[in-house]
Amino acid sequence: LSMLHSMTGFGRCLVETPHSVQQWEVKSVNGRHLEIRWRLPLTIRGLEPRLEKIVRSHATRGRVDVSLLLQYPQDKTPGLRFHSAQAAAMLESLQDLAATRGERFVADYNALLHIPALWGDTSEEVDEETAAGLEHGLSVALEDWNEARRAEGRALGTDMRSRILRMEAWASLLAERAPAIREERAEALRERLADALAQCGQEPDDSRLLQEVAVLADRLDVSEELTRLNTHLARMHDLLQNGKDAGRRLEFTLQECFREINTCGSKLPDVQLSRMVVDFKNELEKCREQVQNLE
Repeated sequence: LSMLHSMTGFGRCLVETPHSVQQWEVKSVNGRHLEIRWRLPLTIRGLEPRLEKIVRSHATRGRVDVSLLLQYPQDKTPGLRFHSAQAAAMLESLQDLAATRGERFVADYNALLHIPALWGDTSEEVDEETAAGLEHGLSVALEDWNEARRAEGRALGTDMRSRILRMEAWASLLAERAPAIREERAEALRERLADALAQCGQEPDDSRLLQEVAVLADRLDVSEELTRLNTHLARMHDLLQNGKDAGRRLEFTLQECFREINTCGSKLPDVQLSRMVVDFKNELEKCREQVQNLE
C-alpha cells in the first residue's frame, strides 16, 4: 500500500568520488502544484532537464528547493567561460542610457557575477559519467527527503485517524438522538395546535393534525445526511490507508462532510446536539489544516 507523504520535508546527502564532492540539499513546503526551484553550479546547468525528471518521479505536489554544492580537486576544476562581448554590449547600452538622461554611469562589475546568461563552462557538455554520478547523488538526497516526508505523513495520518474515530462516535450519537428530537418536536406541535384550536372553540381535526406532524417529521429527518456522512468518514479511512494522491481527495471528502453536518445542524434545533455539531465542525477544520500538508 502507498504511504502518506507530507509536502513538507528536508533531505540531504554527501557523495564523494575521485572527481568531485557533491553536497545536495532538498527542502519543500506545501503547494497546490509541483514547483521546482534550482540552485545549481553554472557548470552543470545544462543537466537541469534530466535532473528535473528525477525530482518529478519522487514528488507530485509542493514547492521544492534543490541545491547542490559541487567541489572539485584543484587540478580537476572545470573552467568557466565569460561572455565578455555580451557584457560589454550591456554596459555600453547602460552608458548610453545614462548619457541621454544627463547622469553619470559607473559600472558595477560585481553585478555581472550574478547574471547567469553571461557565464558558461568551457566544455560543450557534461560527460556522461559525471552526469550519471550527479543523478545518483540527487536520487540519494531525494530518498532522504522522502523518508522525512513519510515520517511527517505518518504523524499526520495518526492524528487524522483519531479525529475521524471521534467524529464517527458523534455521528452515532446524532443518529440515536435524532428520532427523540423528532418525536419531541412533533408532540410540541400537536399540543400547540390543540391549544390554538381550543381557544377558538374548535375540535382538533385528526387528519389535518397528522398531516402537519408528518410534514414536520420529514423536515427533521436527517437519516440520509447521516448515511452520507458515515460514507464520507469511511472513505477518509480508506484514503489515509491507500495514501495515493490523498491530499486532494481528502480535501474534497472533507468539504462533503461539512455540507452534511451543516444540514444536520440546521435541521435539528436542539441545544445539546448543536454543541456536538460545533465540535464536529471544529474537528473537520483541524483535519482540513492537516490535509493542506499532504501530497
